Amino acid sequence: MRRFLLPLVVFIVLVGFLAVGLRLNPREVPSPLIGKPVPSFRLAQLHAGDKFISAEDMRGKVWLLNVWASWCVSCRQEHPVLLDLDRQKKIAIVGLNYKDDRAAAQAWLTRYGGDPYLVSAVDADGRVGIDLGVYGVPETFLIDKNGVIRYKHIGPVTPEALKNKILPLAEELTRG
Repeated sequence: MRRFLLPLVVFIVLVGFLAVGLRLNPREVPSPLIGKPVPSFRLAQLHAGDKFISAEDMRGKVWLLNVWASWCVSCRQEHPVLLDLDRQKKIAIVGLNYKDDRAAAQAWLTRYGGDPYLVSAVDADGRVGIDLGVYGVPETFLIDKNGVIRYKHIGPVTPEALKNKILPLAEELTRG
């Protein structure tokens, strides 16, 4: 009887872990950077290679840092959402063009309807992305007035994510 009991207990435990795991949302992967300052960076701008953008330039503003690339298929899905958000002027969006070719990135923005970004930084070698813990694009970070990361969205930003999570949190951070 005992030799059947141990495998049964192990099986039940594994089924329990599987049941819990299937209920988790893969877009809500906890980030160790939540509550910590955005990593320091100073990168060339996509449209003006002789000008630079840094996280410090955004101090005093609540803003989104959107990691994107011309080779990213999912970025096409979120691009119209970001264009609409930019038209609403509710929050500044800074792009982080990740491991991409400058000319391809500029052409991609033109091809897919325009540039929703206040400015895009070129992270050609991916070092800033690594500092942010990016493991896939697109990823979007909500950053408060003090330069602290308050939220990380994995995958394409959707209208629902904006309405239900990102914009309410941004409004709260703006008021506070």
